[in-house]
Amino acid sequence: MKSCAECDDKACYQGKDCFGLRDEVLAKYEDSTVLEMTRVATMLEGRHYMKLTRLEELMRFATELGYEHLGVAFCIGFSEEARLLNDILKKRFQVSAVCCKACGIEKEKLGLDKIMPERVEAMCNPVAQALLLNRAKTRLNIILGLCIGHDIIFTQNSEAPVTTLVVKDRVLAHNPVGALYSRYWRNRITRQMDEGLESDDSQPG
Repeated sequence: MKSCAECDDKACYQGKDCFGLRDEVLAKYEDSTVLEMTRVATMLEGRHYMKLTRLEELMRFATELGYEHLGVAFCIGFSEEARLLNDILKKRFQVSAVCCKACGIEKEKLGLDKIMPERVEAMCNPVAQALLLNRAKTRLNIILGLCIGHDIIFTQNSEAPVTTLVVKDRVLAHNPVGALYSRYWRNRITRQMDEGLESDDSQPG
């Protein structure tokens, strides 16, 4: 498959079909749910371009689609942010929020690594988060800072569609794209790719 990341002209923006899939793709939009989500997403982009924060877009998206019950799957490290988000959302929506440590299952149960071997640590549990929100019958679920991998597991197990409000990046203040914007981090990561992905805790440079 061609890599769009390596394309310079992006002629698709002007209507070019580089892959010859136009008819096959259009058929997918005959699904009424997909079409309605696309309509709302495109409306938000067109009418509010550069005017709304992601949180405002999320609320408008949910409102336009009639999603009255929202779920929040959050990392315990984002407890304060989850409280703030819950307080805002519940002014208009019913909100069900689930912490990543739900069910309190010790990491030893599945032979998982611990941050500090000498203490009891409950595992992050995206399966439980999804199951609880499925049972609550949420219409749209929001990821708030789940770890890499846990976000994937949650999405796979969620019956409701999922969107991400915050991606966790403990090093870059939860701004992962910073690794692309900073030449120092790009150099470090490129060096890791050249030498192998073994642990490298050195400072970027």
